[in-house]
Amino acid sequence: MEDLYQIILKPLVTEKSTALRESSHKYSFVVDVNATKAEIRQAAEETLGIKGKILKVSTMRVRGKPKGKLIRHQGGRRAHWKKAIITVEEGTEIQVFESI
Repeated sequence: MEDLYQIILKPLVTEKSTALRESSHKYSFVVDVNATKAEIRQAAEETLGIKGKILKVSTMRVRGKPKGKLIRHQGGRRAHWKKAIITVEEGTEIQVFESI
């Protein structure tokens, strides 16, 4: 990918991700579907200002859920997306999550 600002789309704030953040120093993000772990690591270091403090990057593809029947047996589907969980060193905080 060319632009690092298009790899990490938004922080993922759920009950589970908040518990992971507080207990294990793991931060969750919604990322571009085609991004690799190396690209995600580079984008996080550059855009979030945590250069050299990332221990691990885990990714997973999340399938979109089917929506209900809308009109005359036409079903819909939510989009597929990709989640990245970034583990940082103890004592490192990402400012994006501190402002939420």
